[in-house]
Amino acid sequence: MVAAVRDRRPGDLDALAAALVEVHRVDGYPVEGVADPHAWLTPPGTLHAWVATVDGVVVGQALARTAQPEVAAVDAWVRQGGDIATTIVGARLFVAPAGRGHRLGTRLARTLTDWAVHHALDIVGDVMAKDTAAIALYERLGWHRLGTTMHDTGRGTQVPAYLYASREP
Repeated sequence: MVAAVRDRRPGDLDALAAALVEVHRVDGYPVEGVADPHAWLTPPGTLHAWVATVDGVVVGQALARTAQPEVAAVDAWVRQGGDIATTIVGARLFVAPAGRGHRLGTRLARTLTDWAVHHALDIVGDVMAKDTAAIALYERLGWHRLGTTMHDTGRGTQVPAYLYASREP
């Protein structure tokens, strides 16, 4: 099996949407649900996106978004001395069950990090407290916990989340 990470292409979205629906069924990610997977996969402010593949089949993604005020991780970063002008939000990182066991989550996160370093940008993001594998991944990569927040699921409920940055402020 050949596992790889590459830039996302427009033709990848249908396969990504199917992978996302499966991830939500198995893991409950994203907590907002997947009523419109294509919209969730292509949020406003997307700067760059990557996909993970196994034998050419798309099984996951990660993306970089512009940093905006009133995003919990961005606000925590700025309060701790970070500069919003040189910050991006790492988001939408997932790997479907069919792609697990190939370290693709790590490869996606490292690709995002390398891209940010190349562009002299810091990365922030949030991880739901229930997503222990994602928390372990970011901490293994040396990301720093900035704090905690309650994440609005958009369905009238909130869930606890941890805020992370790719480096210390």
